[in-house]
Amino acid sequence: MIIKVCGMRVPDNITEIRSLDIDWMGLIFYAGSPRYVTQGLEQVSFNGLVRVGVFVDAAMADIRDRVFRYGLNMIQLHGDESPEKCREVKSLGMQVVKAIPVAEREDLQLALRYEPVADYLLLDTKTKVKGGSGKKFDWQILEDYSAKTPFLLSGGISPGDARAIANIDHPMMAGVDLNSQFETAPGLKNVELVKQFVSELRKEIHEV
Repeated sequence: MIIKVCGMRVPDNITEIRSLDIDWMGLIFYAGSPRYVTQGLEQVSFNGLVRVGVFVDAAMADIRDRVFRYGLNMIQLHGDESPEKCREVKSLGMQVVKAIPVAEREDLQLALRYEPVADYLLLDTKTKVKGGSGKKFDWQILEDYSAKTPFLLSGGISPGDARAIANIDHPMMAGVDLNSQFETAPGLKNVELVKQFVSELRKEIHEV
């Protein structure tokens, strides 16, 4: 189970969170987000964590610049990017995570368009605004996910969801994406909440 903590932007907070049993850390490069990374992280150590740059309909020049400046390992495309844009990003030698907005079962069909070009899909709650909403969709509809691309579950995951997540039985579920429900302020994670959730999730998965 991949555990990604997204929306990180405070150096000291990154230092605290990186010591936990997590796998990926997300940095948001979208100016419309309150978790937008502007500067100050170029010299921060991520202790070997996978650094995922999150972009929303960004120009390739911007993506290239951030890859170089922040040593990104993966790119998450969280807007209306086409499969062709995913291919272009992959040509940089990067793995691609494509976000799929989900509200009902029919929305999962969109995943099939990106199956040939995305390394992972991220199923997030559909919203009228760009970026995440911090709200859940109905996880029961995951049984209709038929793409062969591994997915991460996102959208309003909260500290009390560990058992429910561990009980999701889908062969393509690869991990979870944690963000706003674990914050004391936008971009500032509550270290104890993340630590407790990660510990409980790992334990629940082991027991299932």
